[in-house]
Amino acid sequence: MQREGICALGNMIVDLLFEVERYPGLGELSAIRGARGMSAGGLACNIPLSLARLDGSLPIQACGVLGDDAEGDYLRAQFSQFENIDTSRILPGAQTDYTLVINDAQTRERTFFTYCGSSGLLDADSLDLSALPARILHAGYILLLEGLDRADEEYGTRMARLLCRAQRLGMKTSVDVVSETGDRFTRLVPPALRYTDYCIINELEAQQVVGVPLREPDGRLRAENMREALGRLKALGVGAWAVVHCPAGAYGLDERGEYTALPSLRLSADEIKSTTGAGDAFCAGTLYGAHEGWRLADALRLGTAAAALSLGGHDTYSNILPVAESLRFYKEKGGC
Repeated sequence: MQREGICALGNMIVDLLFEVERYPGLGELSAIRGARGMSAGGLACNIPLSLARLDGSLPIQACGVLGDDAEGDYLRAQFSQFENIDTSRILPGAQTDYTLVINDAQTRERTFFTYCGSSGLLDADSLDLSALPARILHAGYILLLEGLDRADEEYGTRMARLLCRAQRLGMKTSVDVVSETGDRFTRLVPPALRYTDYCIINELEAQQVVGVPLREPDGRLRAENMREALGRLKALGVGAWAVVHCPAGAYGLDERGEYTALPSLRLSADEIKSTTGAGDAFCAGTLYGAHEGWRLADALRLGTAAAALSLGGHDTYSNILPVAESLRFYKEKGGC
């Protein structure tokens, strides 16, 4: 089989967006500013939609679970805007997942409250991998998929089983996780990394997985520890690229052990409308570079551009430009 395109498998979520004057303390009240927003969310929505904006000719498959409800109809309508997104592998469920996204107007930090509807139905056997033409299978979010987070006697988790099958069929694999506290990172993520070619996660997730401090309690970034953290991700089994992204920049270790660190683009306050989904936009750009056989540094440049562009829209993808224009934007904003 001549493999081409990217399949995104995982959470399909409607994001309900609220901006508050400040995030309240326990028992406190904070006023909501403006009207409630709505956008596509979750890996299996954000990645296909962002990729379709980057390249309208790239074959893209979306695999997840949608309910027969208003939220499911909304997400189907977002996919239908793009002819190159194949939605035939979306499974029916009782209720579509949704997330309350609370944006702090002062700090621009986000807090998420997620309701996992029918996404728990997604399992290692939900997708006929033998009929999947994709070159890359990107799966997640680990820690937010009840079915794929389940234990597996042979592979550790059902997600690890899925990724192993994909690799045996000749696909490259990629994963993403969600940010949370607790010990589930060390139980659920390492089994999947043994069968992962591209790991693209943020700094908080990376430090939870490998135990290397990348953020101080006061919020200071420990960029000097990035290379060690990336090396530990590779030691857990990541076969090609280990990548960590954060507001300050993008950091990666490629298949030859070459380290790359790129700063984020400098944007003015009026160029930023929402930070929701910027990580998935970054991931989409980076995966596109992997699909096209680019060097890691060039893929990180596109990922950085896509993330910066996404900040200018109220959703993850609508402000992203085609690849050539995104890279032009990167240079115009001083990208190195």
